[in-house]
Amino acid sequence: MEIALVIDVVRDYGSHCAMQTLAQINEVRDFGVVGIGLGGSESAFPPELFESVFEKARNLGYRTTAHAGEAAGAESIWSAIRNLGVDRIGHGTRAVEDEQLMTYLTEKRIPLEVCPTSNICTGVVRSIEKHPIRRFVNMGIPVTVGTDDPKMFGCDLGGEFHALAEKLEFTADEIRSLILCGIRSSWLPNDRKQQLEQEFVTDPNWRV
Repeated sequence: MEIALVIDVVRDYGSHCAMQTLAQINEVRDFGVVGIGLGGSESAFPPELFESVFEKARNLGYRTTAHAGEAAGAESIWSAIRNLGVDRIGHGTRAVEDEQLMTYLTEKRIPLEVCPTSNICTGVVRSIEKHPIRRFVNMGIPVTVGTDDPKMFGCDLGGEFHALAEKLEFTADEIRSLILCGIRSSWLPNDRKQQLEQEFVTDPNWRV
């Protein structure tokens, strides 16, 4: 098994603590740390409070993401993009509240790390049928599918794809495209991404 680590700093502890965490992360980066994220209470601690932390992270060579557009609305996503300069958006569910944002995500090819079961369990969406992932895909926004927290939400990646196929009529080709988008949106070196994609598409089970 191959693992690349993205370590969250927690909003609730403030930017000073986040900067300290970043320094600690940097001490162990050789153990496979490739990026940082921003988690915690989104509404109470908006992205712009952590601008200096993310600037420092980029200067250290880390890729960046932030949970945004989950507990807070579309403006939280805008702030993560404009103030933090993130490479990806965690969840991004409420991007559907702003058509201009949807267009921006499409044009700038900013991936959304979508976790359908998590969004239902936390009350962000009422059901899988109401989840905006279909709109994101139809719009052309890069979408990856994840589990967020399998132990907490009782889910796994296979179940996420099965639900998309069963409840939102994702075709097999669309599921395959989501898997490939996950590879292409990862922060692995380009040659490793190309190798990994080739391993998937040439596997005998890829088209089963």
